[in-house]
Amino acid sequence: MTSYNDPIITSLLDNDLYKFTMLQAMLHQFPQTHGVYRFRCRNYEETAYPLANIKDALETQLDSLCELTFTQEELSYLRTLRFMRSDFVDYLELFRLKRRFIKVSIDQKNRLCVDIEGPMIQAMFFEVFVLAIVNELYYWQLQTPAVYEEGERRLQEKVALLHGYADKQPRSAPPFIIADFGTRRRFSKSWQAHVVETLHRAAPNIVRGTSNVYLAKTMKMTPIGTMAHEFMQAFQALDVRLRDSQKAALEAWVHEYRGDLGIALTDVVGMDAFLRDFDLYFAKLFDGLRHDSGDPYLWGDKAIAHYQKLKIDPKTKTLTFSDGLNIPKAWQLHQYFKDRIQTSFGIGTNLTNDMGLTQLNIVLKLVECNGQPVAKLSDSPGKTMINNDTYLAYLRQVFDVEEVEEEQIVPLQPSAQSQP
Repeated sequence: MTSYNDPIITSLLDNDLYKFTMLQAMLHQFPQTHGVYRFRCRNYEETAYPLANIKDALETQLDSLCELTFTQEELSYLRTLRFMRSDFVDYLELFRLKRRFIKVSIDQKNRLCVDIEGPMIQAMFFEVFVLAIVNELYYWQLQTPAVYEEGERRLQEKVALLHGYADKQPRSAPPFIIADFGTRRRFSKSWQAHVVETLHRAAPNIVRGTSNVYLAKTMKMTPIGTMAHEFMQAFQALDVRLRDSQKAALEAWVHEYRGDLGIALTDVVGMDAFLRDFDLYFAKLFDGLRHDSGDPYLWGDKAIAHYQKLKIDPKTKTLTFSDGLNIPKAWQLHQYFKDRIQTSFGIGTNLTNDMGLTQLNIVLKLVECNGQPVAKLSDSPGKTMINNDTYLAYLRQVFDVEEVEEEQIVPLQPSAQSQP
């Protein structure tokens, strides 16, 4: 069995910024919303050993996680972020994750299962912590001096790339901007810190931010993030027509942040369906769009054409790319779009878990809200997660989305060993 005696998560700031921003909006506007989240490893057949082996260690880590509270220093830092409201930070002073809302089990195929069910103002805050813990526990058994040597070699290759790109950038050229988005898929907490510090020091004008609030605080970097799929998905089960759910989610975001955090996520029901709802009103209010599935070049061209159709200068807007990137892919996208629209890039796994080992493809997704199924209709085949075929067909019909391959999420049937 994998063992890890010390707590992995030692600060509740060790989380992505968009967990805080979504939590604030949900607390202020929909505090009674109930959510169900489910964990899956999409490449469990490629793992070095079954994730089921870390179940006991994960249980112990979750016990420790649920003992954490925010320190006064952490709360003071959050108050410096102008989009964090004072009453929300006051709420966080009392905040503690509740252990009863998260359960770990092993299914009949010996796969690790994690289910979270409870108020979304609790449940939504678990996700990044759980994924980071699972990664670190899994790789704890695989780490060797050779693995760290390979990780460092690859990191120095990235440093060299960044130096080369910095030299190619004229001062008058549109900036090439990268942020670390790798908390949920990191090799370990300490490795993520080492990577971010190394890259930021090597190219501070390129690597400017991180989604990890703790690292942003300690390294004096910009915390990056707005919304995730779960925020948009939740509106499929709130008190609006399904057809109006995207517009309701965008409106709620505008109401909460009044011009701050203006990057909208586009692929909850696909880019084409998103653009049908992203009219002149929203296009003027939001600073730009984030790509997280599908062909990034086709997506970006569609976004630019949409702005032009609305008589908005695309150069006043930003496209943020965050799907499966590495530094060379980000550079190529920047070269393609830089003269037409502003760009920025969030890179996750390839920054914080590029060690020469098979990378876990793990997710923890919202599948139900207020007792109703919800889903993401991704622009990439295989990324849709759903446990209700009837609802999936209805969602596609309402938003006129063609059928793509979906990942079926069946109700849990724990094995005998996971019964209490």
